[in-house]
Amino acid sequence: MTPEELSAAIATCLKEAFDAGELNVPAQALPTEVRVERPKSREHGDWATNIALQLAKPAGVPPRKIAELLSTRLAQIPGVSKVDIAGPGFLNIILDAAAAGELAKAIVEAGKSYGTTTAMVGTKINLEFVSANPTGPIHLGGTRWAAVGDSLARIFLSQGADVTREYYFNDHGNQIDKFARSLLASAKGEPAPEDGYGGAYIQDIAGEVMANNPDILSSEDPQEEFRAQGVELMFAAIRASLHEFGVDFDVYFHENSLFEDGAVEKLLEQLKGSGNMYLKDGAWWLNSTDYGDDKDRVVIKSDGNAAYIAGDIAYFKNKRDRGFDLCIYMLGADHHGYVARLKAAAAAMGDDANRVEVLIGQMVNLVQDGKPVRMSKRAGTVVTMEDLVEIVGTDAARYSLARFSSDSNIDIDLDVLTKKSNENPVFYVQYAHARTCAVGRNAEAAGVDRSAFDAGALNHATESELLAVLGQYPGVLVHAAAFREPHRVARHLEVIAGAYHRWYDACRVTPMGEEAITDVNRTRLWLNNAVGQVLANGLSLLGVSAPERM
Repeated sequence: MTPEELSAAIATCLKEAFDAGELNVPAQALPTEVRVERPKSREHGDWATNIALQLAKPAGVPPRKIAELLSTRLAQIPGVSKVDIAGPGFLNIILDAAAAGELAKAIVEAGKSYGTTTAMVGTKINLEFVSANPTGPIHLGGTRWAAVGDSLARIFLSQGADVTREYYFNDHGNQIDKFARSLLASAKGEPAPEDGYGGAYIQDIAGEVMANNPDILSSEDPQEEFRAQGVELMFAAIRASLHEFGVDFDVYFHENSLFEDGAVEKLLEQLKGSGNMYLKDGAWWLNSTDYGDDKDRVVIKSDGNAAYIAGDIAYFKNKRDRGFDLCIYMLGADHHGYVARLKAAAAAMGDDANRVEVLIGQMVNLVQDGKPVRMSKRAGTVVTMEDLVEIVGTDAARYSLARFSSDSNIDIDLDVLTKKSNENPVFYVQYAHARTCAVGRNAEAAGVDRSAFDAGALNHATESELLAVLGQYPGVLVHAAAFREPHRVARHLEVIAGAYHRWYDACRVTPMGEEAITDVNRTRLWLNNAVGQVLANGLSLLGVSAPERM
């Protein structure tokens, strides 16, 4: 019995109790879909639901009374072995072996769609991440957001959302000026400006611009030439690095376009009439303290020019004008102040501040031989995406960065990530998938196929454990999407891999020696293939490959 089937069965029991007059609630309070989850402890059963607690208020009775009513009806459902009531009214449901085992067949038949839902259908999300300045290679913080952001986009898509991956191309402002001056200095053979950029990549780009334009130093405005061409070359390199990392964006939005097409100026005029902006000392201020900011922010300076936040407000309006219901910004550890500012920006436009979400990512530290890794061959001062991928590979880099909560600092041990052992988390999960493929190949060679399926045969303790964690997978995806936490997927794949390795050691798919092939062997092949499917599905959501041989 799948979670969906059990959910539908519980909903049917509720409707029958309502029709029989046993459950006195408003008709609209009856759910069409009942949420079921795996209990934290397997001793508490196969599935649990808190539906009795949800209905207690509209029914005006203690939740335990509803739980008792439901437990009697649920116990009569085919495949349900026992129903226990826990605490104030939680229902713990135990399935018989056959009903539990049906999940293996359901997963194989669902294939790549197992775990997907329609929970977020109709939600149009703009997910902005990385958005590194085009003044140098992507550093570790941006690399972390590339892994986490792309995984989150894939998870949203698995739940039916309409997702646009967006990169905000910061090509307006002081940082670009510093970049252009650094390129010009390199081309002249001078040291980098005191506030400029160093590293071999500056020399590489300056050299490429010079090669394309031999007379550039004698042009009317060489710094502007280096700015235009250098930014284009740097951004092309960033896009190439991201593509190699398995991350491609649907939209590359140029910050400069907001100023060139007059969007900022038009918006500022509109905002002056907003109740969320006020005039003081000749400047227009946004009352961002109302949204948790430590101080109100100047939007239009006393000289009439736009402050930096004006571009942020115009950018948010642009996103909403493009029809996005939810705008998620994934920003670095030094951007905490943006949470309140962006919400205030939404409110200033008369919009719902909840249309804005800001996720803050913390620092990543690389460790090798017990010591921090700091220097980069290309950037000179920081470790870049290319450095990390060169050392451990794309799969290990993406997996290791996605398996931690993004709001925690993490230390990545390069010695562990280069090991071909179970100590390396990505190897542990990928090896489990490769093992399911090897078992499948061995089964085929031995003549074991999936021509029969006896769900009741999956009654070994390790099979019960394995079925339980496979059944949890769809719920893990729902939570990963709801809490914006892709690391939940990675951690659950490790749980599945562990349960699979224990099952592999205890239960054989192919018969020993001259033993006859039975339906137990055939049914175990279904379970083996179900594990392989779920591991492949989960790894795909993290942008990590599922190798068939290792």
